Amino acid sequence: MNPHVPYVLGKLKNKYIITLVLFIAWVAIFDQNNLIERFSLSRQAGQLEAEKAYYEQVVEQNKDRLLELKTNDANLEKYAREQYLMKHPDEDIFLIVEE
Repeated sequence: MNPHVPYVLGKLKNKYIITLVLFIAWVAIFDQNNLIERFSLSRQAGQLEAEKAYYEQVVEQNKDRLLELKTNDANLEKYAREQYLMKHPDEDIFLIVEE
């Protein structure tokens, strides 16, 4: 080995080391299933799982509300008044907007 060539450059001349470095670079950056894409997809999957849990909770709340509205006419009237501003003919509605 030439004493003027650093140790690292001497190791890089080994064809197996060069092949290993190129393979790792190919898998990490250029491959269809590269590491960057895998990390991105993993993060996106976590976000989608959180959204799924949120929407499952919303569905359960809506099922409970629907059951409540189907079984109790007083709650149905209250819901219609609050959400759709329905009223009896002799009533006035005042909307209060909080800022």
